[in-house]
Amino acid sequence: MAGKEVLFKSEEPKSRKEVADFLRLLAERVEKGEVVLKRGTESVTVPLPEHVILELKVEEKIKPSKTKRSLEIEIEWGEGEGEGPVSLG
Repeated sequence: MAGKEVLFKSEEPKSRKEVADFLRLLAERVEKGEVVLKRGTESVTVPLPEHVILELKVEEKIKPSKTKRSLEIEIEWGEGEGEGPVSLG
């Protein structure tokens, strides 16, 4: 049976500048191939393969009292993917 486990989650208000600074730093870590996320004593290390899938999504939720928009940036890959092509020895 397939399962899903959240290893780390964070949601906090930030200014546009703070978000941009965070994304620049995140981009550097992605380029190096490893992202470490920390909050207090909690941390998770995420090694990234050379090739990943980048998904971008913009959503709009319209309610009678307000409209809410979101921009989601998702990087995904399968376990064992990106390790190179199979060859015969």
